[in-house]
Amino acid sequence: MKNVYDQVPTFENEKYMLRFIQIDDAKELLEVYSDKNALPFFNSDNCHGDNFYYEDLERMKKAIDFWLESYKSKWFVRWSVIDKVSGKAIGTIELFHREADDFFNHTGILRLDLKSKYEKSEEIKSIVTLLLDSSYSLFETKMIATKIPLYAIERKSAFESMGFSKSEEFLIGTMDGYSYKDYWIREKL
Repeated sequence: MKNVYDQVPTFENEKYMLRFIQIDDAKELLEVYSDKNALPFFNSDNCHGDNFYYEDLERMKKAIDFWLESYKSKWFVRWSVIDKVSGKAIGTIELFHREADDFFNHTGILRLDLKSKYEKSEEIKSIVTLLLDSSYSLFETKMIATKIPLYAIERKSAFESMGFSKSEEFLIGTMDGYSYKDYWIREKL
């Protein structure tokens, strides 16, 4: 498989497509990032205080510009999640290889942001399984971790069905030194 920072692969099934984020996704993604019911599920751990709640198109475009620049700097990759029926972006998935002095060193961190109506176990599983197995080689890791807060019942069900289990370890913020909890892990099969 090619280096993900040379070429971002596209993944798809009958319902969803994951493709590299584009500035043209801003209007559709604003519906996601201004969705107050989706906000509690966004993982903003160690993100310089950004909670990913955006109320206007200009702020959404600035976020996408930052995501595109971060890709060029090889910090992370963010895919747009496209609902193939509507043809619209209904969320994003971010992945990166984390290097730190904690349990999550050399772990692939997966962040999933979805419009609230897609925060259903079946939909989450359908989206995440598109790239999960490829994530280990794309991000040179033997473990993938994602944050699942206690109240995220649908998310918990989806990730458990994909083989994730709750870690008792804290992720220590490389930017702020804060200890973050509620991470679930899956080792390479």
